[in-house]
Amino acid sequence: MGLKEDFDEYAQKAKTLPAGTSNDNKLELYGLYKQATVGPVNTDRPGMFSMTERAKWDAWKAVEGKSKDEAMSDYITKVKQLLEESKA
Repeated sequence: MGLKEDFDEYAQKAKTLPAGTSNDNKLELYGLYKQATVGPVNTDRPGMFSMTERAKWDAWKAVEGKSKDEAMSDYITKVKQLLEESKA
């Protein structure tokens, strides 16, 4: 399988992560997903009263330098790691 197919598969598997997955891990996955599917941040940073949206934007901005392929690869690795941790 190619990287895109693997990415799509792990994007589905990410939906099965346990409810106890930390917000930091969820934000990291969000940022990598957006970078892999959209590319660099293309919106203004949300205002301080939109804390959830602002955190998501910051997570995306944090990985802005990665290529789409690199973001896909990192996303797959992170989902695999979280799935392994949830089995332990």
